[in-house]
Amino acid sequence: MRAVTIERFGDPSGMTVGDAPAPDPGPGQVVIRTEAIGVGGVDAVIRRGTLGGWGFEPGLVPGSEVAGTVTAVGADVDGSWVGRRVWAFTGVGGGYVEQAVARLDDVVPLPEDLSAVDAVTLGSSAPVAHFALAHVHLAPGESVLVRGAAGSIGIAAVELAARAGASAVAVTTSSAERGERLRELGATHVLDRSGGGDPDAPAAYDVIVDIVGGPGTPDFIDRLAPNGRLVVVGAIAGMPPADSGARLLGRAFQQSRSLATFSLDTVPRPALAAVRAAQFADAARGDLHAVVHDVLPLDRAADAHREMDAGTVFGRIVLVP
Repeated sequence: MRAVTIERFGDPSGMTVGDAPAPDPGPGQVVIRTEAIGVGGVDAVIRRGTLGGWGFEPGLVPGSEVAGTVTAVGADVDGSWVGRRVWAFTGVGGGYVEQAVARLDDVVPLPEDLSAVDAVTLGSSAPVAHFALAHVHLAPGESVLVRGAAGSIGIAAVELAARAGASAVAVTTSSAERGERLRELGATHVLDRSGGGDPDAPAAYDVIVDIVGGPGTPDFIDRLAPNGRLVVVGAIAGMPPADSGARLLGRAFQQSRSLATFSLDTVPRPALAAVRAAQFADAARGDLHAVVHDVLPLDRAADAHREMDAGTVFGRIVLVP
C-alpha cells in the first residue's frame, strides 16, 4: 500500500511517499480502506519538529483521522464491522495511508448521507470545540472570542458558540474575506490577529478559545472579563510562554480570571463517541458545516503541508488515496 512518512523533520520536503506493508489488525483493532484522510494542525506541528521532545522519530507516518470502509477486524472484534463505513482516530500518527489501523474504541459509524471528506473535516475538530466550550462552562449570553478561527477547530467553535446562545462571537483572522466567511457561520465581530480592528467588538470576553498559542497567549489573557476563562486547545504558533499564568496575578488578581488547557485525551471514550456521532448526524442534516479548503491526492501530502505553513488554509485540507 501507499504511505506517507516523515523522513526528516522540518519543512515539508522531508515528507516522502512510498510503499509499505499492508497492515493486519491486532486485538481490538480494525483495518480501514481509507477514502479520506484529514490533514490537521497537529500533523504540521509534529512534522516541523517542534514537539521533538515527545519522542517522534524519522519514519513516522503522520495523520490522526481517516474515514473509509472496514476491511478486516481483529480476532476478538465482531465480524459485522467488515463492510461498514466509519470514521476513525489512528493516534498521533498512522493516517496518511491507503489502509489504516485503529482501535475499535476509536471508531464511529458514519451516517449514510455524510461523505468521508466531511467526516474527516469534522471528526476531530468539532469534538475539540464542543468539549473545550464545555470545559470553560460557556453559558448563554456570555461573550466568546475564538483566536485563530480560520481552521477547522475554530470554525466549529464559532458555530457551536453561536448555537449555544453567546451574546457575541468574535474571531481573529488574517483577512476581511475570511472574516466574512466566518460571519456566515455565526461570527458577530471580526478582529485582526492581534485582537483589534473592530471598535464595536467587546472590550473583554467571558470565554476565549485559543487555537494559536505561542507568545501571544498572555496578551489575550488580558482580554478576559472578570471571571473570564481562556482555554488553550492548540499551539500552531508554538507552546505559550511558561510564565503565561503570571498575567493572572498582580493587578489582575481581583478579576478572578482563569487559564486552562484542553485535550480530548481527558474525555472518556464513550462520551467522546456519543458527541462525535451526534455531530456527524448534525452535519448530515446540514446543522453543522464541514468547511473543506481543498481535496488533494495522497501523493501531494507535502503540498498540503506547504499550504498549512503558508497560512492560506480556511477549514481543512483532505487527502484521498
